[in-house]
Amino acid sequence: MQSKLRNLVIAVLLGLTSLPLVVMLISLLLDTVTTTPPGSFVPDRFTLDAWQFLWSAPPGRPSIWITTFNTIVFAGCSSLLLLAVSSTAGYALARLNVPFRKFFLAGVLVMHAFPTVTLIIAIFLILQVVGLYNHIGGVILAKTALDLPLGIWIMKGFYDTVPWEIEMAGVQDGASRFTVWRKLVLPQIKPGLMALGIFSVISGWSEYILPQVLAPRNDVQVLSVYLAALINDDTHFDFHVFKAVGLFYALPIFVIYLFFQNKLMTIYGGGTKG
Repeated sequence: MQSKLRNLVIAVLLGLTSLPLVVMLISLLLDTVTTTPPGSFVPDRFTLDAWQFLWSAPPGRPSIWITTFNTIVFAGCSSLLLLAVSSTAGYALARLNVPFRKFFLAGVLVMHAFPTVTLIIAIFLILQVVGLYNHIGGVILAKTALDLPLGIWIMKGFYDTVPWEIEMAGVQDGASRFTVWRKLVLPQIKPGLMALGIFSVISGWSEYILPQVLAPRNDVQVLSVYLAALINDDTHFDFHVFKAVGLFYALPIFVIYLFFQNKLMTIYGGGTKG
C-alpha cells in the first residue's frame, strides 16, 4: 500500500514538473498548423502554409530534403567511423600491452575536456590546407575526431567487463586474435556499441558549431545551420515557418529516443578499470 502511494506521489510530481514542457510542445504543434487572430489565444483556421518548405524551397535557401540528406550522411558516417575506431582502439587499450598505456588513457581524457570551440580555428586551417573546407567529408572527420576520446574510453570500460576466459578458450581452440575479437568479444559488448552508436547519431544530428563554421555552403548545409539561418533572416523572417522547421528537425530525435531509450541506459554498464 505504501509502495503504491509513493509511486502515485512520484507520478503526480513528475506530471506537474513535465506539464509546462507538454504545454509548450502542444502549443508549438498548433502554431504550425493554425492561424490565431491578433490579441487572441484561440486558433481560428487550419492551414499548412508554414509547412510549404516541404514541397517548395524558399527563395535563396536549399531544399529541405537536400539539407536533411546532408544531416543523415553527417550523423550516420560520423557515428560509423566513431564505432569502428572506438571499438578497435578500446580493445587494444583494454587487452594488449600497449607502450605508455596509462599515459595514453590520461591523454584521451584530457583531450575530451577541450571544448570544441577552442579547437575550431585550428580545425578550420587544417581543412583549408587539405582541401576539405566546405565539404561534408571534412565536417565528418572533425566531428569523429572530437568524439573519439569519449568513445574510446567508454568502449574500453565495456571490454574490461568481458572475462579473459572467453578469449583464452578461443585462442586455445586455434582461432586467431582477430577472430576471437570479432566472434567472441564483440557480441559481449553489443549493448555498449548500440548505446554509443545512438548517442553518436543524436550528437551528430544536433551538432551546430562544426557545420556552421566548416561547411556553410548551401549544398552541404545541415538542418541545424538551416534552422539558424531562418533566425538570422531579417527580411523574410516567419515565426510559424521557424517553428515548423524546428519541429521537423526535432522529430527524428523523438522517434530515436522513443524506441531506443532502454539501449541508451546501458552505456553506464561499462567498467572503469585502468
